[in-house]
Amino acid sequence: MKQVNLHDYIEYSEEKFTKRIVFKEGESTVFVLNFSPKQALPPHKHPGTNVYLLVVEGEGTFTIDGNEVKAKKNDVIVADGDEEFAFVNDSDNNTSLYVMLNKIPSEQYAPKYLK
Repeated sequence: MKQVNLHDYIEYSEEKFTKRIVFKEGESTVFVLNFSPKQALPPHKHPGTNVYLLVVEGEGTFTIDGNEVKAKKNDVIVADGDEEFAFVNDSDNNTSLYVMLNKIPSEQYAPKYLK
């Protein structure tokens, strides 16, 4: 068992957005991306795994396969690994995203009929 506090991973830089790894085990990675106003994550993909993003603080705009999606604190976004996505903090405040990249070890952990 491990326990951390996300506050310890929220760190902003005026130069560029920051990435702070929270957990990295096997095929799973959890990290926090921190954006000062106007900072952006360039378009990219994560083939083979979905990307789960929780807006911890602030707000901004995701672009997923060319579609703009506004998001604010407590919104959760999921992008298929084959979808190209980007993010920009287009607000006047700092923004932090909690990001999970993981593989499900077996269908029994997430049956398709559960929501």
